[in-house]
Amino acid sequence: MTGRAADWLLAVSGGVLLTLMTQFNGDLAHHTGPVFASWAAHGLGAAVALVLVALFVRPLRRPELPADGPAPGRAPLWFYFGGIAGAVVVMLSAISVNSALELAGTVALMLTGQILFGVVSDRWGLLRTPRRPITRMDLTVAGCVLAGSVLIVVGA
Repeated sequence: MTGRAADWLLAVSGGVLLTLMTQFNGDLAHHTGPVFASWAAHGLGAAVALVLVALFVRPLRRPELPADGPAPGRAPLWFYFGGIAGAVVVMLSAISVNSALELAGTVALMLTGQILFGVVSDRWGLLRTPRRPITRMDLTVAGCVLAGSVLIVVGA
């Protein structure tokens, strides 16, 4: 399977995985609390990532760092502060799943946030992405997802 069929399969699989992870995180937060649920989600994610790295990455020789800063291709230290925002998002999703929004509203708001962050990142070149202007299609997509999210949240 190649091309667009693989893209669709990956997109649907990612959406299903996001929904399942959000639901399980909300269930855990319901029985414990949002902070513990966020810690558990990030701890489990880190453990899985370490296992995958151990299984699939060949040992590499570590390059010598130049004296005047980070090596080319290495991320600046402030990039890693995105994990703090991620932890807050996981806590907020655990709270909203257990509110009147439930799972559908939470996922709708998360998708809206991801699309809007992507448009802003493309416009200003955040996280070393190439800068590009915001197009009419970007606004149309963001508007459609936002409208669908409003319908889900208001209808809840």
